[in-house]
Amino acid sequence: MISIRKIGVLGRTYRHVRRYKEIVSILVKYGFGDVVDALNIKEHIEFGWQKISGKQPEQIEKLSRPERIRMALEELGPTFVKLGQILSTRPDLIPLEYVQELSKLQDKVPAFSYEDAKAIIKSETGSFPEEIFSSFDKTPIAAASLGQVHKALRDTEEAVAIKVQRPGIQEIIEVDLEIMLDLASLVERNVKELEVLHPTKIVREYARSMDDETDYTVEAAHIEHFARQFLEDQTIYVPKVFRQWTTKRILTMEYVEGIKGSDLDRLKQEGYDLKEIANRGASLIMKQIFVYGFYHADPHPGNIFILPNAVICFLDFGMMGRISNQEREDFTELVKVILCKDEKKTVDALLKVSNFTADPDRSELERDVAGFFDQFLYLTLKEVDIGNLLQRVLEILAKQGISLKPDLFLMLKALVTVEGLGRSLDPDFQIVEYAEPFIRDIQASRYTPKRIARDLIDSGTEFSQLLREIPGELREVIKKAKEGKLGIEIEHRGLDRTIFELGKISDRIVSAIVLASLIIGSSIVTLSNIPPKWRGIPLIGVVGFLVAAVMGFWLLASILRREKRDEDD
Repeated sequence: MISIRKIGVLGRTYRHVRRYKEIVSILVKYGFGDVVDALNIKEHIEFGWQKISGKQPEQIEKLSRPERIRMALEELGPTFVKLGQILSTRPDLIPLEYVQELSKLQDKVPAFSYEDAKAIIKSETGSFPEEIFSSFDKTPIAAASLGQVHKALRDTEEAVAIKVQRPGIQEIIEVDLEIMLDLASLVERNVKELEVLHPTKIVREYARSMDDETDYTVEAAHIEHFARQFLEDQTIYVPKVFRQWTTKRILTMEYVEGIKGSDLDRLKQEGYDLKEIANRGASLIMKQIFVYGFYHADPHPGNIFILPNAVICFLDFGMMGRISNQEREDFTELVKVILCKDEKKTVDALLKVSNFTADPDRSELERDVAGFFDQFLYLTLKEVDIGNLLQRVLEILAKQGISLKPDLFLMLKALVTVEGLGRSLDPDFQIVEYAEPFIRDIQASRYTPKRIARDLIDSGTEFSQLLREIPGELREVIKKAKEGKLGIEIEHRGLDRTIFELGKISDRIVSAIVLASLIIGSSIVTLSNIPPKWRGIPLIGVVGFLVAAVMGFWLLASILRREKRDEDD
């Protein structure tokens, strides 16, 4: 498991300073020097720090802020690229324009040496590649930020693909995550405008997701789960996983040769029916989402191979999406009320599939939804672009500080990607046509006798459970009341000013009592003629009267200031 902690003094001295300075240099290069200054990093990293300054190239100054962030993340390396890719699926965490730009992030990393790959395979399996396989290609067939893929042959001459994790990547990610957490803490303390994004929470959630990304047994489980869904479907092929050669740092699976979904010229040359491929691909993604609720969340053309007989093979199962039955039903209800052009019900349905902290302005939301209807609902299916439609919905929600639930957004993003691939294969492709029967089935399933009976049984079970728990809970309350341990917590709001004023009043009352005591005490001392004396008057009495006079003037001035302030207000 990846360890993430706040950076301590030793960490700043030996593990992080060099990388910290590299990160800050890149931020300054891409025009974020103002943020660096606001974070007071120079004071934070005391040891070995030198002032980093510099002017970014002129062409960078012309780019938008989201573009500069994307380019900075690409230069910062694997940990930051992965962070950007994950944030590109979270419109609930970052503004929409950043979501769009970060979705363009690419891994730009060279392959690592065969010697490193061999050493990792040896440490994970106990054997060198040549001892396991009859042949092993030393040159990788693909390389990414976290690992690279080599082709090999088993003794049976069956080809396999072995994904090998980059050497030292765990340590790199760990250091970067610790620096991210440190920077996030500084952001929350020093940049009030970004505090609402809860950067430390984002980093901690990202650290948990990186645990899965760097554990190839998780991806192996995804592949096997995905394969079980389509055991009887002859239109899809899922590569087989070889568990005996799969660990946290290596993944061995069947090597599949096919034509990339984006290679249209080759598909045409070999006589494939592009329209049939588009139809099959759309049907498969609909089944994944609306039937199984477990789907490939990154179905871009590079992750899809076309095999003989137009069989579709998905690759790279690192990013998978899940959507619950309830979320599917909420989404289909949204589609239904949109098609009925009902603004009020559409707003209700939108809020059901969204996250928000403050209640939105419903009247404004309904006006925006009506404008959305005018923009899209009078177009033909061929004219509707799902990507533009989704973009408009997100803009409407963003105006009110609302965001789609992450699982639903990831699902819609996958559908947009599939629509783009489908239209490249078939200009008349309409993903809405493929979604319609699945949506209709989900809506109909809510009213089947079996579903109604199941809901009634679930509700009855929950109610029965509640009735069983009430006596015990009530008994516990009575027991605590008898023992004097029952307490009621009351949280007051808006009373701070009142409490402050009452405090001031009590201070004045105490001051007045002390003042009166001084005057009475000083008078008694004076009348008692107690030495020492000054000009025949007891000195202690004189001092008492002077202190009382000062306190009296202070108390009077305080009252007059208060009255003047009240008049001004």
